[in-house]
This record gives sequence, C-alpha cells and structure tokens, in this order.
Amino acid sequence: MTALEQPGILTPSQAREVFRTGEVPETTSGWCRGHVQANLLAVPRDLAFDALLFALRNPGPCPLLEVTDPGDPHAREIATADLRTDLPAYRVYEHGRLVAEVPDVTEYWRDDLVALLLGCSFTFETALATAGVPLRHVEQGRNVPMYVTSRPCRPAGRLAGPLVVSMRPVPAGLVTTAIEITAGHPLAHGAPVHVGDPAELGIASLDRPDFGDAVEFADGDVPVFWACGVTPQAVVMASEAPFVITHSPGRMLITDRSDENLAQ
Repeated sequence: MTALEQPGILTPSQAREVFRTGEVPETTSGWCRGHVQANLLAVPRDLAFDALLFALRNPGPCPLLEVTDPGDPHAREIATADLRTDLPAYRVYEHGRLVAEVPDVTEYWRDDLVALLLGCSFTFETALATAGVPLRHVEQGRNVPMYVTSRPCRPAGRLAGPLVVSMRPVPAGLVTTAIEITAGHPLAHGAPVHVGDPAELGIASLDRPDFGDAVEFADGDVPVFWACGVTPQAVVMASEAPFVITHSPGRMLITDRSDENLAQ
C-alpha cells in the first residue's frame, strides 16, 4: 500500500519526504491526522510589509503562524521544512496571472522572498470528525470546495481583494457543534463566517467552486462557510502583484505542530 493510500498514519516528516519525491495528492485533507497544516504565501521583500499588514488586518482568512527571513526557504518554528520542495504542489503568479503549477519551486525561488505561513482549516477537521461531524469532501475523495465571495477584505498597501471561503456540508443538527469546535481553533480560521444561503456571500452556485471540487450533500445537510487561506491568492490576482509563490489550493504544508498545541 502506498503513502497516498494511507496518508492519515504518516508522520509529518514522512509526508514531506513523500512530497519531495514528486508525489502529488488530490488534497492533504486527512493527511497526518492531529497535525497542523499551513498555507504558503511567498512575496518579494518590497511587498512583505504589505503582506504582513494584510494578514494582521484580516486574521480570519490569514492567521499568521510563521514568517521567514528574506531569501530563507526554510520553516523553522512550526516545521523543519524546505518550503521549495516540501509541499505537494505550488502556484507561481506574475502580475496577478498564474504562470505555473509545479511540485517544486526551487527554480523559481528568489533571494528576496519572504514566506508567510498561514493557518488552514484542514487543521480542525480531526476535531470535527472526532465529534461526529462528517467531512463530505473526505468521504468523497475530493478537495474541499472554495469560493471567491463578494465580501472585500481590509486592504493593506498594494494588496486588496475579496474574501475566499471553504465550504463543508454539515447536518443541520450538528451545525452548532461545528461552530463551537472550530471557534476553538482561531489560528485555523476559527468559527464559520456564514451558515446557509450562499447567495448572501455572492456565490452563484455551489456546484462551481473557484478552487477545489464540488461535493455532494446528504439529506439534511446545510452549507457552512469558513474563511480560507486561499484568500491571498485571490488578492494577488486582484492586485496584480508582480511575483508571488503560493501553495496549490488544498495541497498544504504539513507541519510538526499538533492540533491541540495550536488550539485555543
């Protein structure tokens, strides 16, 4: 049985080793259960202050976990990881346009890049599952669906753009449980930003996510929306940032930090 067939039992270091070999899973949801996952945003030094200010002004979608020194491609606080190779897949943007999606960004890394590692909602999924809240995207072997909303984030310098949300169908009787559990994980986006009608977020159809995969609802499920760490990618595109490296949506850095250690 390969690592991609039993990802939940791997240690974070084993998972990162798998990714360094070029193995690219559909999603890291369900990988290394009990460990924090993180979004990546790497920007040139002259944009780093704006990126940091954006994260501080928008802690829901951008909970800050670690920041690297300029040019240093290594995470040191939440993981011992090479940020150029240890995620499953990356996106490279130039002037707001996606120019590459690759399993390794060594050739794109620059000496002036500052990496921001941001919390991810995959972190609280183990707690949801333990409480009996089903994870439909995991059950269906899909990436979590993510949507660009009509809600603007607070701008910071040259960075401005819309909030992105992830959506999980939750049985109506378990919505309160899901809210209470995720509220205890503020560094993994915390409590939902919306429950119910997607039109209130400017989402026209749940069947057409902007990132990730559409998921099927079970009878009695209600759509629940959390702020999402893909927000910086929507902001990068809207702001036409000159050069940025991010994770590929749903394919995160798996850190050495435990979920319980990160929870409030």
